[in-house]
Amino acid sequence: MKSGILKMALALALTAALLLSASAFAEETDEYTLDRVVVLSRHNIRSPLSGSGSLLGDITPHEWFEWTSNPSELSLRGAMLETLMGQYFRLWMESEGLFSENYQPEDGTVRFYANAKQRTLATARYFSAGLLPVAVVPIESHADYDTMDPTFNPVLTFLTDEYAQDIVAQIAEQGGIAGLEGIHAGLLDAIELLMDVTDMEESEAYRSGQFGNLLEDGTTIKLEVGKEPGMTGPIKTATSVADALTFQFYEMADDNAAAFGHDLTREDWLKIHSIVDTYTEMLFEAPLVSVNLAHPLLQEIYSELTAEGRKFSFLCGHDSNVASVLSALGVEEYELPDTVEPKTPIGVKLVFEIWSSKDGASYAKVRLVYQSTEQLRGIIPLSLDNPPVSFDIDLPGLGRNADAYYRLDDVLECFQNAIDAYDALIETYGSEEAEMGDAA
Repeated sequence: MKSGILKMALALALTAALLLSASAFAEETDEYTLDRVVVLSRHNIRSPLSGSGSLLGDITPHEWFEWTSNPSELSLRGAMLETLMGQYFRLWMESEGLFSENYQPEDGTVRFYANAKQRTLATARYFSAGLLPVAVVPIESHADYDTMDPTFNPVLTFLTDEYAQDIVAQIAEQGGIAGLEGIHAGLLDAIELLMDVTDMEESEAYRSGQFGNLLEDGTTIKLEVGKEPGMTGPIKTATSVADALTFQFYEMADDNAAAFGHDLTREDWLKIHSIVDTYTEMLFEAPLVSVNLAHPLLQEIYSELTAEGRKFSFLCGHDSNVASVLSALGVEEYELPDTVEPKTPIGVKLVFEIWSSKDGASYAKVRLVYQSTEQLRGIIPLSLDNPPVSFDIDLPGLGRNADAYYRLDDVLECFQNAIDAYDALIETYGSEEAEMGDAA
């Protein structure tokens, strides 16, 4: 009898906890009114470069998942998932009174702006279909199709020799005393697991040395003005494979088949994706480089946060955009739950919410919102009772009030400091030999 009562009590407690978690993003206190939402989104699931003759096609003897779109384009699953996310944001904003039911926006109240790549344009289009099912909104793009818009292009727009040396030194600090070799050493277990899962050493191309030695070769950082930071060596090669394997895991219902016949735990998938996270951290998150790469996008987001008459803004780019913006803002270290991509999950939204209080002041919340691994793999509909995962972001040195809101002025100041840091770079490293890119 006591056992039955205990089980019932535990079940009720679990149900209450789940309901509390589900309502965390959907409900706010009556003291606040939602005035505006600005979203920086990563595109949703895409197809990797897995065709014949590509690195992915040659580095493993296995056949990859039969992707539902052309290389690098949004997949069919990604399109469905993004529509579901748009539908959820519609329900949430309707519940908060920002949108009326079946809202048809007036000129200037809603803005969609995406990088000119297919996966980003399509992500914005599918999200808009879920958000505004009876309205058709334009998707802005300020570059030729399939090229990189300067706002979303994470390139170095200022560079000197001294600055480049300091960037490389700052990246190398991530590996401790051993520097870049230390970073590689910290990834060896993950790389070995990746090689085992893909049976890499059984591929003729790998045995021939075409892709070098992923366990022994060194890594070189490449920095050029007007280009993304880059690298050569095993971490880059392993990142391409780990990235594709993660997408295959999302696309396939059979865990064993997704891992080419291997039985992997969630911890194994996290370990594999740590290669991608490390690559992103090295090239886009070092503080000296992030304020350079994110400068145009920081200005764009700040403009949207302060645009008169705007209710909702959706800017769609890439993981490098989200990572560099977060780093430039100086966010506290975090690890996201319920995902095998604990930094910038596929389809993640960096959400800036502006709220007005009954006391007449303006406040802000900053969150990362994303679909859990289960929601991604199951294409599970989202609702106020079954929301995506919401994770509050900690901005440096900013206090929250008793209801966990930042003062809006503090958030805007944080943005302005990150924007000004670009000019400080030029002042610190500027010289007649400095190279300036087009977006500077």
